[in-house]
Amino acid sequence: MHRFGSFHTFAGIPTARLDGLEGLDVVIVGAPVDWGASYRSGARFGPRAIRDADYLDADGSRPHLPTGIDPLAVLSVADAGDLDLDYGYLDRTLDDVADAVATITAAGIIPIVLGGDHSITYGTGVGTARTHGDGSFGLIHFDAHADTGDRKGHLHGHGTPMRRLVESGAVPGHRFVQIGLRGYWPPPSTVEWMQGEQMRMYFMSEITERGLDAVVDDAIAAATPDSKGIFLSVDVDVVDPGMAPGTGTPEPGGLTSRELLDTVRRICRELPVLGADIVEVSPPYDGPGEITAHLGNRLVLEVLNGLAERRLAAG
Repeated sequence: MHRFGSFHTFAGIPTARLDGLEGLDVVIVGAPVDWGASYRSGARFGPRAIRDADYLDADGSRPHLPTGIDPLAVLSVADAGDLDLDYGYLDRTLDDVADAVATITAAGIIPIVLGGDHSITYGTGVGTARTHGDGSFGLIHFDAHADTGDRKGHLHGHGTPMRRLVESGAVPGHRFVQIGLRGYWPPPSTVEWMQGEQMRMYFMSEITERGLDAVVDDAIAAATPDSKGIFLSVDVDVVDPGMAPGTGTPEPGGLTSRELLDTVRRICRELPVLGADIVEVSPPYDGPGEITAHLGNRLVLEVLNGLAERRLAAG
């Protein structure tokens, strides 16, 4: 398909059905959800935007210049499209996301879930735990916000998934690592709860002082002891809104897109990744340049490239 055509699958890779996943290494699936958003909506259009934000042909090939690897040649990757979700019913939606992720992981396949707002990470985390076991894996979380709020008594929302995962036992606090936090939320009482649960928090101020590589060294060490692997959750608002404006709750002073891309590839190269989600791309706020959607597209490719590097290194 020519680059001016519509990208019905990510990079033109083959389609897949969740009831026919044999022979695959990775499945990309969309979760077009934004009814968990507390501020700006629009992330329901994120999966489509991430797929379409690509100037290359839809030929199922993406050789990576720095590594010389085409991850779509090394790995068997397919696109299962977007989940058919019950719009407006968040609890039911997250159950559906969990069911889909559990189906993928139970088949021994790595899911890459395109969000959608960050509420979906409750579903992706629970679905991963159904296969690998509650408390058996770590979660590395890139975000400006901790997403450990109580949301005025509501069970789910894009500001609550990490708290709910800890409370459910799917991912205990001592296996949680958060990178890039900054700004003015959550309040001190929530931070105290996080500390009591032994969650690791790496603020942008620490990244500025110590350097990103040193912080990621510590984050990797914290997430992996006695662990089956890690789940990677990337909220694009971890990047400074000057480079990623199309998101629901922008927070100035974040990572550069280059820093995030390199770090995501490093984590997927160095650690056993059980799954990933990329969330909070909100196209209505992205402007004519679609730069946040392009970042989301490249984040998927960096995840795939890191996975391919790890596969090749293992022989």
